[in-house]
Amino acid sequence: MPQSDLIEQFCNHLTSEKRYSEHTVSNYRRDLTDFRDFLETTYNQPPAEARPPFIRSWLASLKEREMEATSINRKISALKSFYKYLLKRQLITKNPATGIPSLKQKKRLPSFVEENQIVPVLERNYFPEGLEGSTRFMVITLLYITGIRVSELTGIKESDIDYSARIIRIYGKGNKQRNVPLSNDMLHQIKDYIAEKRRKLEHPADSLLVNKKGKPLTRSVVYNMVKKELSLITTLKKKSPHVLRHSFATHLSNHGAGINEIKELLGHASLASTQVYTHTAIARLKEIYDKAHPKS
Repeated sequence: MPQSDLIEQFCNHLTSEKRYSEHTVSNYRRDLTDFRDFLETTYNQPPAEARPPFIRSWLASLKEREMEATSINRKISALKSFYKYLLKRQLITKNPATGIPSLKQKKRLPSFVEENQIVPVLERNYFPEGLEGSTRFMVITLLYITGIRVSELTGIKESDIDYSARIIRIYGKGNKQRNVPLSNDMLHQIKDYIAEKRRKLEHPADSLLVNKKGKPLTRSVVYNMVKKELSLITTLKKKSPHVLRHSFATHLSNHGAGINEIKELLGHASLASTQVYTHTAIARLKEIYDKAHPKS
């Protein structure tokens, strides 16, 4: 079987069986293709014939290009998953990625918007009139008040809103479902938005959020919307939708929410992923202490 076919077969497995997001599968495909090209150029070998020294050589080349540890670790993860898949299907007899360690990463506190900066943006009249303005309002508001990922936002269907239970059903990584609560005000905003798009569009998609043609929003469109709005209210270097997810979790932590509750709302598989917000809260307390205490 051609080596490119092995990569595509693996990516199809991630999509159809593992239910990985399109974004994640795209990253895996790119990482594995880069590795395949490196092997062919440097060793004239396909991925199925790779050995541990080949992998270490590739990783060393990435370090020489000053690639960040987070990116390299993602590539290591892609390789390990790929070879685990090949081994399970008896396409190789030994996993060459076994024993390849991940790099140590610097712990960085997540970027977030201050509460007094984001609150004014959560009003409908902050945005222009019309469906496009309503869509921008819904994008920013839903990302912030639910803490969901972009892929989760663009995947929301109208049927995922449970008005009686006041929740929104979110389908996260691995198609795992979780329920996120909604306020009565937000439910009214959603009803108004759905009514508006049905008035102005003949056959809108069943996705909750649509563009002016009635098609589902894409990740890139959402990213550009968020970047534009955050540029108006903050000087943060990062202005991605993930900043609103970080803001959601940080503000919950600042107001006393427990780490386990935040974990469930974010859809984290491991508590370790959520603990960064504990550090953020501690850093915030230290900042307040240094400013307010006479003996600080």
